[in-house]
Amino acid sequence: MQLSIKNVSELPQAANQILKAAKEEKIFLFYGEMGAGKTTLINELCKQLGTTDHTSSPTFSIVNEYKIEDAAIFHFDFYRLKNQNEAFDLGYEDYFYSDNYCMIEWPEKIPDLIPQRYLKVEIKTLSEKERLIEVELIQ
Repeated sequence: MQLSIKNVSELPQAANQILKAAKEEKIFLFYGEMGAGKTTLINELCKQLGTTDHTSSPTFSIVNEYKIEDAAIFHFDFYRLKNQNEAFDLGYEDYFYSDNYCMIEWPEKIPDLIPQRYLKVEIKTLSEKERLIEVELIQ
């Protein structure tokens, strides 16, 4: 699926379509260059999933947790990892296989740790405001 976003006001509709495309999948991998809007899109997805927590980039903490009803959303930013072993130290498996939502920025940093099933979300920058979002369910 491809979504063309002309400006940030279209993000709620795009997030809604992404959640529908995910079906039951709870692991989301976000690809895109720095500044493409990964965190902004994740913030909107979290909002639509029902969190009232403040959402922000976990660049320095690596993972943030947001509450939704009887579950959680784990938001990862692996940009600063030096190697995959740091994800082991973090206990990534406990998060990835918890049956909670996991929103993962910079999955390129952990190529051998990615689950077999996930929703791939790739954001391509077309201009200062325009983005092309490609979504694919990987099984």
